[in-house]
Amino acid sequence: MRVLIDACVLYPTVLREIVLEAAARGLFTPLWSPRILEEWRRAAEKRGETGIAEIEIEAVKALFPKASVNPTSDTQARLSLPDGDDIHVLAAAIDGGADEILTLNLKDFPARTLARDGIHLRAPDTFLLEFFHSDPSVLRAVLDTVMAKANLHGIDTSNPRALMKRARLPRLGKAVYAS
Repeated sequence: MRVLIDACVLYPTVLREIVLEAAARGLFTPLWSPRILEEWRRAAEKRGETGIAEIEIEAVKALFPKASVNPTSDTQARLSLPDGDDIHVLAAAIDGGADEILTLNLKDFPARTLARDGIHLRAPDTFLLEFFHSDPSVLRAVLDTVMAKANLHGIDTSNPRALMKRARLPRLGKAVYAS
């Protein structure tokens, strides 16, 4: 399954790390456009994290060298969305042969518009929760890896369920870390 990842999923860090670790384990093939990566960099810049973001962006480009999609102007010209700034996301999904768009901005992508090109819209929480339900051990391994990385970077992981909630993955956190 090919999944176009929107910038709002690539930044913040914990959400991105979970999604990309799932991709690294072969659960899906990630896609993005250069513009999406630039949006990630700009979001990080607003928080004073430009240097870190540039390093992380180069690292994910190296890890997934075939993920980048340059949407054509022809594809972009035929599309219309409520927020014109999101047209490049849908165009990259279409030109990259994506099955799904992974985003937190569900309202910005009408299902009818996406259906014309056979693309489904997914929220990260639902997307990852389905992987957990189909094979809990793989997603637990993903989360263990991300939690270990977070610890190394000084992120408090003593309450993983709360961390998952802050990462906009409340249902996944509840399912994995239920008491």
